[in-house]
Amino acid sequence: MLIKRTLSFVAAAAVSFSAMAWQPSGKVECLAPADPGGGWDFTCRSVGNVMQELDLVSGSVQTVNMAGAGGGVAYAHTVSKRAEDSKLLVAASTATTTRLAQKQFPGMTADMVTWIGALGADYGIIAVGKDSRYQNLNELLAAVKENPKSVKFAGGSARGGWDHLKVLIAAKAAGAEKLPSVPYLSYNNGGEAMSQVVGGQVDAFTGDLSEATGFMKSGDLRVLAVLAEERLPGEFADLPTAKEQGIDAVGPNWRGFYMPKGAEEGAREYWVEALNTLYASDQWKKVMKSNGLIPFHPPAGEFEAFVQGQVKDIATLSREIGLLK
Repeated sequence: MLIKRTLSFVAAAAVSFSAMAWQPSGKVECLAPADPGGGWDFTCRSVGNVMQELDLVSGSVQTVNMAGAGGGVAYAHTVSKRAEDSKLLVAASTATTTRLAQKQFPGMTADMVTWIGALGADYGIIAVGKDSRYQNLNELLAAVKENPKSVKFAGGSARGGWDHLKVLIAAKAAGAEKLPSVPYLSYNNGGEAMSQVVGGQVDAFTGDLSEATGFMKSGDLRVLAVLAEERLPGEFADLPTAKEQGIDAVGPNWRGFYMPKGAEEGAREYWVEALNTLYASDQWKKVMKSNGLIPFHPPAGEFEAFVQGQVKDIATLSREIGLLK
């Protein structure tokens, strides 16, 4: 269900902003719920740059990093301290819905913010350092099956989060048992996790393709598998999928935004249409292509329902794997 939900949407048409009463003035803030270097940081900075290039904002879009609790600190900050801020956008992804599904944001639910749109999906990967003894995904997961504690994984989400779930989904598909025993080290962002893998302190990285492109291009990171239905096009076509290696594991991660629930209605409408315009632009298509993002842009009236449905799906998956009672 997670996969069907993610891939069933196409781009919505952009409309004119001229008739809109509300317009952002001055600085717009994009909150990235992690330290610099990870997927949320990438989302804020790349979207902010394109928004400014397309003149969707009159001022600047400033990225503010607010790490902690797998996105929980930023979520609580938005709900409790910025509840009526019309010029605040917060980067979100499947990692966000995962934490909500597992009730990792105490006292908070998905309906406490307004979900305004997604701008593509990012497939998960499992990767190792260039000198790793593991040459393919089967070798890595064979070691996990033989001794679940023998392979250490690192990711940018908290334990039980989306990066962690991707490892458990792959291990389960390979027939591994005692899944909760597989070591997973949580870092504040994907960049920090990859540094540990490249440096040899951790065996494997679990994250998303967009955050790994730098280490891949430098040759320091080898991707053992992309968690996609089929090989990605273009420059990523040489990366093998888990499925072609006999491991039926797929893990897409949408990238988008929520905003404060109490913001002006006109502001919500403006930001929804701004994301529509950005998504349809040649500039954003270039960003997607260079970072391995796949098309994913639910119509404005359907994104909120999509998020609520994904929260339910991930809760079910978490129970099956033993991460949620």
